[in-house]
Amino acid sequence: MDWSALIRQGEGKTLELKEQLPKNDSIAKSVIAFANTAGGRLIIGVSDALEVVGIEEDTLFRMQEKVSSLIHDLCHPNIIPEIYTVQIEGKLLLVIEIFRGNLLPYWFKPKGLQEGTYLRIGSSNRVADEMMIAELQRQRMHRSFDEEPNAGYSLDALDLSVLYDAFAAIGKPCDLQKLKNLKLITELNHKDTPVNALLIALGKLDNVQIKCARFKGTTMERFIDKKEYTGTLFEILEKCMSFLQNHLHLSATIEGLQRTEQYEIPLPALREILLNAIIHRDYTRNSDIKIAIYDDIVEVISVGGLVNGLTIEDIGNGRSELRNKVLANLFRELGYVETWGSGIGRVRALCEEVGVGFELRERGTFVEGVFQRPNIEKVSNSIESAVDYGRLRSITAELPPNYRRIMSKHAEKILLFLFDHDKIDLQDAQKLLDLSQRRIREIFKELIDMGLIQKIGKTKGSYYILNVEHDTGETK
Repeated sequence: MDWSALIRQGEGKTLELKEQLPKNDSIAKSVIAFANTAGGRLIIGVSDALEVVGIEEDTLFRMQEKVSSLIHDLCHPNIIPEIYTVQIEGKLLLVIEIFRGNLLPYWFKPKGLQEGTYLRIGSSNRVADEMMIAELQRQRMHRSFDEEPNAGYSLDALDLSVLYDAFAAIGKPCDLQKLKNLKLITELNHKDTPVNALLIALGKLDNVQIKCARFKGTTMERFIDKKEYTGTLFEILEKCMSFLQNHLHLSATIEGLQRTEQYEIPLPALREILLNAIIHRDYTRNSDIKIAIYDDIVEVISVGGLVNGLTIEDIGNGRSELRNKVLANLFRELGYVETWGSGIGRVRALCEEVGVGFELRERGTFVEGVFQRPNIEKVSNSIESAVDYGRLRSITAELPPNYRRIMSKHAEKILLFLFDHDKIDLQDAQKLLDLSQRRIREIFKELIDMGLIQKIGKTKGSYYILNVEHDTGETK
């Protein structure tokens, strides 16, 4: 263990640093939070500035005894810590190491279960809410929310053909017994009853949706396009992938007689992260999965944080834990998932192959997959810039096919310029296209006739703007 390197990282999900032994309540709450989350270490003898100041050797035995006693007196169920010392830079540190417990949840005795259950969120200890306490209780029994029966829905009212067709598409038979074998249906009070996983897969629960947005610039101040997708998980997945394709740059290379098109971020990597978000999210919470596309990054944000004490480092090492066991097994049976624990490694490899930065982050109760967008030259910078067909499809999605076929390349470039700018005038268009004013006016008229742009003003100061409602995809 490189203790110096560990301390330099600062406090986090599995580490707390104190210059002196904290008050009894503070120690107990940290110990409980570590035991309920991913385990961790409380190190005494490090200042807020991450300077190793050490502790006095003659106080060591008394500190160890105090810590052991208060953990025994204030924590329930009983937590057994490892308490030891380490020498760094010639100074003595006291380490209180806690492992994730198997008698979840743990709580602070003076406050009881409902108010005294703590979780480690980032570098702080937070009181668990009722839903999180219920989740900890399920984890203690090795059960998941998605495998619990839901008597609020009748099996007869569900359209199971969605699953039958999904299995048929990959050449596998499926019937009612198959769904029972997959634990999507269970018996409750002598009656076949859907479990939560089946309702999630069919999109019947209110929180089964994904929100997608394309923002202008690098902040959320202004959006260009936004969608909220509902339906079955399989429909939502495909709609989200289409949204990503519509708003990412597509380049083409020609080798011999073959034309090869490639998106700026590998689609298999995006699909893998989106699948992870769908399979591993916390469906007991009302927050939605979100996809956010900015000029510089693409984020896929899942709900619920990492499950069962996982850390980002664990995932990087190939460790996998399932929050939704039944749902995950359904996706594996349908061929969406290959091998557990290999997905993030595959994403990293795909991104490294094309030079795209990728990072997996845990922020509070959310997990973020963040892709860095390559620094692609703006279309408006040069007439030689490649046409972004994905974004163009988004602008012209409501046009009849014959309009799209007759649209000139110059008209496409004006549309793409307007996708990045509020307006365009005659002088801007001349710089962009290097054409005569007469020809540019013809192109503007072409786009006006298609209903894609409108002219503002009638004098020399007139300009043109997009005539598209980007949040609905409908022309005005």
